[in-house]
Amino acid sequence: MSSLRQLYYDLFSEVYDAIIRLHSRDVGSSLRKFIAEKANLSRGDRALDLCTGTGSVAVELAEQVGEKGFVIGLDFSRGMLEKAKEKALRVHLNQFSVVQANASALPFKSSCFDGVTCSHAFYELRGEERNKAINEVARVLRSGARFCLMEHAKPEKAWVRLFFYIRIFFLGARDARKFLSEEGSILGERFKNITKVMSPTGQSKLIYGEKGEG
Repeated sequence: MSSLRQLYYDLFSEVYDAIIRLHSRDVGSSLRKFIAEKANLSRGDRALDLCTGTGSVAVELAEQVGEKGFVIGLDFSRGMLEKAKEKALRVHLNQFSVVQANASALPFKSSCFDGVTCSHAFYELRGEERNKAINEVARVLRSGARFCLMEHAKPEKAWVRLFFYIRIFFLGARDARKFLSEEGSILGERFKNITKVMSPTGQSKLIYGEKGEG
């Protein structure tokens, strides 16, 4: 990851939550609850929220696994992670920690997580980096555990759609449009029982699959 991209996300962290709410129409924070429920976690489980951003989903996961569980929010942007830590402190979560690292090179042992989530961020990874990240997710998940991936549906409003594609262009993720239309088949190369559902707001889609045996 270039330092320029990191700087972009550090600055973007100040408005990130507002942009996600606008794009996904998630006024009541229903999306983070939706993806957390589909992660199929139990009390005491360990979970990873990939490209965690400001930590909204990670905080929801931490509440789901309880005090005996543990959740890590991973992002390469220090600015995003600072916002995530602030959220966790506000709700007094001790079972949550952040790690600054790249999604394509996860600093964790194999088969150590009971679930991995990623919300509205995976499409921003560039082609080869995205492929490596998928392989890394499969590596750190235990057999039978789920990878839940939530992405934007195509924005209905023209100006929101324009802003969406401008961001993709400047981030260099120029194959993102293809990924957003074929994510199910791409995940199917490493995961089984692929399921795709629309979010309660109708503006995001959730794709999830399970790691096979071996």
